[in-house]
Amino acid sequence: MTESTAPQSEHRTVLLRGGEVHSPADPFATAMVVEKGRVAWVGSEGAADAFATGVDEVVDLEGALVTPAFTDAHVHTTSTGLALTGLDLSAAASLAEALRLVREYGAAHPAAGQVLLGHGWDATRWPEQRPPSRAELDEASGGRPLYLPRVDVHSAVVTTALLDLVPGVTGLAGFHPDAPLTGAAHHAVRAAAHGAVTPAQRRAAQRAALSRAASLGIGSIHECAGPEISDEADFTSLLALSRAEPGPRVVGYWAEQVTDEKDARRIRELGASGAAGDLFVDGSLGSHTACLHAPYADAPTTTGSAHLDAAAVAAHVTACTRAGLQAGFHAIGDAALSAVVDGVRAAADRLGLDRIRAARHRIEHAEMFTPETIAAFAEFGLTASVQPAFDAAWGGEEGMYAQRLGAERARTLNPYAALLRAGVPLAFGSDSPVTPLDPWGTVRAAAFHRTPEHRISVRAAFTAHTRGGWRAVGQDDAGVLVPGAPADYAVWRTGALIVQAPDDRVARWSTDPRSGTPGLPDLGPGAELPECVRTVVGGHTVFEGPNG
Repeated sequence: MTESTAPQSEHRTVLLRGGEVHSPADPFATAMVVEKGRVAWVGSEGAADAFATGVDEVVDLEGALVTPAFTDAHVHTTSTGLALTGLDLSAAASLAEALRLVREYGAAHPAAGQVLLGHGWDATRWPEQRPPSRAELDEASGGRPLYLPRVDVHSAVVTTALLDLVPGVTGLAGFHPDAPLTGAAHHAVRAAAHGAVTPAQRRAAQRAALSRAASLGIGSIHECAGPEISDEADFTSLLALSRAEPGPRVVGYWAEQVTDEKDARRIRELGASGAAGDLFVDGSLGSHTACLHAPYADAPTTTGSAHLDAAAVAAHVTACTRAGLQAGFHAIGDAALSAVVDGVRAAADRLGLDRIRAARHRIEHAEMFTPETIAAFAEFGLTASVQPAFDAAWGGEEGMYAQRLGAERARTLNPYAALLRAGVPLAFGSDSPVTPLDPWGTVRAAAFHRTPEHRISVRAAFTAHTRGGWRAVGQDDAGVLVPGAPADYAVWRTGALIVQAPDDRVARWSTDPRSGTPGLPDLGPGAELPECVRTVVGGHTVFEGPNG
């Protein structure tokens, strides 16, 4: 891709030509004009000649594809950066390998007293089928404080030295002498571990995460923060960084319950767009803490953990709606989703259905639907902020979901086709660092869901990961390349484009140009994912790759 040497600026007028522009305004567009940070025109190569002498800059796309930038609707930015720069156990194939990685990381970071942070272990993938014991971690870490959350971040294994930094932790709910910590005990050790991160380390981690997002064509992220998973300093520093430096847009959510206007005002003063995100109604399936109507198949004495009931949900939604604030919750299990819809229904009875729908409240993860909860999501206009990579990682007949729930219940999870048929708004994200930032991989995971009846078209998945994220924050004129929209776009090197026929159940392909639908890359099994060569946010280039 060639261009003039002047850097792209929000105030410059730029013509991009000689490629493919993914735009509903013109499905055959090969050129685009950006002016003052917004899309000014899209059209054909021939018509672009009229702009060539009146712009500040001309970019020859050399056949590249231009799409709206992705929005990742659920990210933990600092944790993502710490995983990128710290101890990553996601690739460990066994308990022995995980312990080896801990030893090597500790040796490479010898600072005395420094808390070691890691992420990503998943014992369901290991032949040993168990997490490391405290004694094994004490030995591998050399007796240093070590915090290792499970891949879902709802439980953690730690060393004795870290427990020693948390007075009273042994008396908290969720403490287990030699098993992963959950609940209040986990929250306490996580606060101690993250409290040891210096402002400089935190800023470096945030920059690393935002840089990684930009390199993948992500133009916006929704930071899902809150008092149980981060702290106010982390949240406000991230928002300040996103305002001060070029990079992806950051929309912040703070997961704290609201009961009155005073609470709502405090949420706004933090800079949050809503009292939403990971406001926990339950936990996770992997940690046996997602709240179920029937017990776990592999833990028949438990149905998980319920943190908020329908009454608490109703109070939060009512207070937020009255204050003009977006509300939201983390809810995964079928019992948790039932509590959410019962609570939202009670709020609608108090305030009226129209006010609830207009507020665009959102639910994070929302995996274990029933037909009744799907219908309720549609009725109340609740956005399902979901992560297709979860199914890719843990779905299927032999996956973690089937281990936890049994194959029959596992097959009901993440029913994207049914949600779309019902009219439920979808916004796609990663929950990074739970699963990696990987937008095209996310689109592929939704289109090739492990349960075929839940598959959606590539086009629908792409929309959920671009325009869907903007709609989830109440902005309907963005996430699409049409005149007047924000100039948030990515440029890709990719193979031939194809048009997928709309079908809610299975993947069918069409290359007929008469369809009048802009094409997208082939994401079928074995196909190489597109390579991002440039990401632009509001007219500013925030990433440029070596092949750009």
